[in-house]
Amino acid sequence: MKYRIEKDTMGEVKVPYEKYWGAQTQRSINNFKIGPQSSMPIEIIYGFAILKKAAAITNCKLNVLSSKKRDLIIRVCDEILNKELDDHFPLVIWQTGSGTQTNMNVNEVISNRAHIISGGKLSDSEKILHPNDDVNKSQSSNDTFPTAMHIAAYLSLVKETLPSLELLEKSLHQKSIKYKNIVKIGRTHLMDATPLTLGQVFSSYKTQVNHGIKALKNSLIHLSELALGGTAVGTGINSPKGYAKIASSEISKITKIPFKSAKNKFEALSAHDAMVESHSALKRIAVSLNKIANDIRMLASGPRSGIGEIIIPSNEPGSSIMPGKINPTQCEALTMVCSQIIGNDAAIASGAMQGQYELNVFKPLIAANFIQSAKLINDACISFNNNCVKGIKPNHKRIKENLDKSLMLVTALNPKIGYEKAAIIAKNAFKNNTTLKEEAIKSGYLNADQFDKWVDPKKMC
Repeated sequence: MKYRIEKDTMGEVKVPYEKYWGAQTQRSINNFKIGPQSSMPIEIIYGFAILKKAAAITNCKLNVLSSKKRDLIIRVCDEILNKELDDHFPLVIWQTGSGTQTNMNVNEVISNRAHIISGGKLSDSEKILHPNDDVNKSQSSNDTFPTAMHIAAYLSLVKETLPSLELLEKSLHQKSIKYKNIVKIGRTHLMDATPLTLGQVFSSYKTQVNHGIKALKNSLIHLSELALGGTAVGTGINSPKGYAKIASSEISKITKIPFKSAKNKFEALSAHDAMVESHSALKRIAVSLNKIANDIRMLASGPRSGIGEIIIPSNEPGSSIMPGKINPTQCEALTMVCSQIIGNDAAIASGAMQGQYELNVFKPLIAANFIQSAKLINDACISFNNNCVKGIKPNHKRIKENLDKSLMLVTALNPKIGYEKAAIIAKNAFKNNTTLKEEAIKSGYLNADQFDKWVDPKKMC
């Protein structure tokens, strides 16, 4: 491989000739061979590009950066956001806990790419932009990385996660309306209970998702607060007066998201409670989705030796040895995603606890787990919706069989003959393998006409 020599405060470093990164990025590559290369989520890089663009505009407005340098930074940031430079961000999650090396990776790429745009060569010792003095002006890794985290997390949620949840919610609502007149047996403790409609079952699922969406949207308020302007420890040292508010305003203009400057930069650097709160909403959603997926696969179980009250789409062969077997694979995939998200929540909680003094140094861990959860819920909800929920159909024959056989229809007799007499009828029907109606008539507590009038599954819903 052809190399060029890059320099930083520690000396010279060999860098692959065609790559736009510099010495500090290369040192990180050499020193942190942990996990797959380029594992830092690209969404974090795009968050950095947004804030670097906003910072350049702000610095120019405050007369600490020339318009020429501003325009070069903006141009390169736009190239990053257009996904033209993805190959130049090779760093791993497992690096310095402040994310300094990723911040410098972005600074170096912007500096070197701007130099090429200006007609220079990567091998030139002096560049038109300095990664620290120009691209990183008025900034620190300590306030830029949490800012990039919030931008990336917020954008992932509103552009991907929330729309996919709303899509699933809509499908579940449609099922609740379509199946509102299909009466089935209910179950509690995995045992027969009183009837309800299949539509009511799906209304429960729809409401769970709806509450999750509300919780996630509520968490965006704190997530919209940006640390930018706090610089090293939250005091704003080396940033011009008014920088924080103007920069946050510029980020809002770029993203069309109501970002604002965090009122307390010390909290914004040293703690990541906003990420904890927002991911807790994702965890809550994962808990709901897990319940929904499990219910659906159990209701579809069989198809002949299980409950089998609903029929799910047959998407692919389910077994390499049993011909014709179909499995609830979408439910399985979704529940695995839910387990991963619950694990991610534990990692984020653990990382967020490590905010010793003025800086949390688990930022890459928190960011990476959050982005993964947001993307997983997005992808899994779309897959589950399109390949399972939309194709669910009721098995009318099995629903009626299970309803007719249920002993818990006897509950309708409680107000008429009392709990104890109704229990005798149910127990005798189970013992003698007879119907409730037979035992009710045999008991003498009521006649056939009364049974038919009082034990009406539709009225019990």
